[in-house]
Amino acid sequence: MCGITGMFAFNLVGKFNKIQITNATMALQKRGPDFQDIYTDEWVGLGHRRLSILDTSAVANQPMWDESKRYCIVFNGEIFNFADLRKDLESQGVPFFSRGDTEVLLKLYIRHKDRCLSLLNGFFSFCVYDRVEQTFFLARDRFGIKPLLYLFDEDKFLFASEMKSILQYGIEKNLDYSSLYTYLQLNYIPAPDTILSNVKKLMPGHYMTVSRQKMDIQAYYAIPYNSEAADKCNISYTAAKDKVKQLLESSVQRRLVSDVPLGAFLSGGIDSSIITGLASKHKPDLHTFSIGFKDEKFFDETHYAKLVAKHFKTKHTAFSLTNNDLYAHLNSILDYIDEPFADSSAIAVYILSKETRKHATVALSGDGADEMFAGYNKHAAFNRIINGGFKESLVTALSPLWKLFPQSRSGSISNKARQLSRFSEGMKLSSKDRYWQWAGFANKDETLLMLHPDLRINMWLKDFFPRRKAILQYLPDKENINDILFTDMNLVLPNDMLTKVDLMSMANGLEVRVPFLDYELVNFVFSLPVEYKIKNGVRKRIVRDAFRDFLPRKLYRRPKKGFEVPLLKWFKNEMKSMIVDDLLSEQFIQEQSVFDYREIDKLKRQLFSANPKDIHARIWGLIVFQWWWRKYMVS
Repeated sequence: MCGITGMFAFNLVGKFNKIQITNATMALQKRGPDFQDIYTDEWVGLGHRRLSILDTSAVANQPMWDESKRYCIVFNGEIFNFADLRKDLESQGVPFFSRGDTEVLLKLYIRHKDRCLSLLNGFFSFCVYDRVEQTFFLARDRFGIKPLLYLFDEDKFLFASEMKSILQYGIEKNLDYSSLYTYLQLNYIPAPDTILSNVKKLMPGHYMTVSRQKMDIQAYYAIPYNSEAADKCNISYTAAKDKVKQLLESSVQRRLVSDVPLGAFLSGGIDSSIITGLASKHKPDLHTFSIGFKDEKFFDETHYAKLVAKHFKTKHTAFSLTNNDLYAHLNSILDYIDEPFADSSAIAVYILSKETRKHATVALSGDGADEMFAGYNKHAAFNRIINGGFKESLVTALSPLWKLFPQSRSGSISNKARQLSRFSEGMKLSSKDRYWQWAGFANKDETLLMLHPDLRINMWLKDFFPRRKAILQYLPDKENINDILFTDMNLVLPNDMLTKVDLMSMANGLEVRVPFLDYELVNFVFSLPVEYKIKNGVRKRIVRDAFRDFLPRKLYRRPKKGFEVPLLKWFKNEMKSMIVDDLLSEQFIQEQSVFDYREIDKLKRQLFSANPKDIHARIWGLIVFQWWWRKYMVS
């Protein structure tokens, strides 16, 4: 697990950027605290920051060359089947000088070129430089677990693991207003776009080839999903359960390979508990980690984590936090975010990663299961609408009533009123509009009003609608749950969940592996019918049933909760001055000329009212953007 960057100059103007390759590499220090090296020649520069996981010796440092000195690789990630791939290459007479997966990947590319990608089981972003052909080959893993950003213009090509590295090359910083408009709705920016109009993200499951002033991007993987085929799948439920168990256990086993200490995140939910249990079968000394909130019992679930840890006899550490602990880490978290990203649970992931790193360098997590198996509240809501009856119609009819109740996420009753209100509003929308509404925190009209009046009539808005159409292209007018899950796998998972984990774990030099996202398991799951995943209100049905005799029974009686932090109380106390007097102050907003202060003021008043609803998420999105703006856009 590492940080990578590089540049390819196409002319003398582009060559000026090469002097920044060291600074661009240094910007990735937290991703790779163990070693740094760069390579430069007349037109090319490559930089690497290393987090040593496999073959920690110096011979495995990067940039790594093959024996001929023709090919050079910089690589971020892990290839879990590298030992089998190595044996196959050795049988064909390919020599090796190191013990890790980087050299295997390099030699595999030399032998198979882009066809090597279909042979890899792992997560990665990497670049191979062919010094003879003067080309770059770059690729990103199937599901976007590892990031890869790039800039291509007439003078140069730049790439990096993070935006902060690309910014070190001294590029122009032009705000992409369509990205901002999307961000203000979703609290993140979906690939391939970024907050800057000239910087893009390579899409998951894609590769690119770059030569002098030429760039070509191709897809090498997409989830093999067909709605009709899944509905007609003839594998029995019992056989499917057994297959899920077998594939997931194999995935966990593959992800236990490490030359440094390895542990597991354990929230006490079904997903992380399954991963912990399977890992403990093959690693008896497994160390597990959880996080809880002393001041907010509604959000604290550490007792479930301790129950699971005792059940599987792991060495367990629970980190119990106060609101002051969250506040103490605020500056560090906001400073590390180099593109606006406002999933507030990133705060907890950051602290969990920081504390875990004191004990382990690698951690397994349960990410991906909710998107694959219908684990979110919204999946249950979609299912009720698709199979709706009298109760669903009644909830919608009572929509005016729900609006009278105080709504927030900070208590069980107010949270239920919030959910009923969102459900009733969603019932009135089309399939695509409903999905978009429930994926975010503000609708298109609300968001447009937030922008400065001079921006509302700008031509940038025309770019938003094709982007939204592309994201929702797989949702038919009459959707089923598999369609929703497939869209989640392409939108929410890579752009929110995986971005959050990568960003916050790598800020602390911690590698996080996600067994649920083994491509063999994902391919199988998307061949299964909807009722195997959600039925009679039971979400993640096949996973829950497959491991029912494996997990503690109490887990099956616990309510589903997201990995959230108690922002609302925090905003009304520790952060109130920052919100009112600084980042969302009238002076800052007016000088900035991005937002309409009248609308921002309305949001602030709602935040401090008795009926905040989901406003805390929108406020957090604004805080993150304002902090980012001040750090990166104000000269």
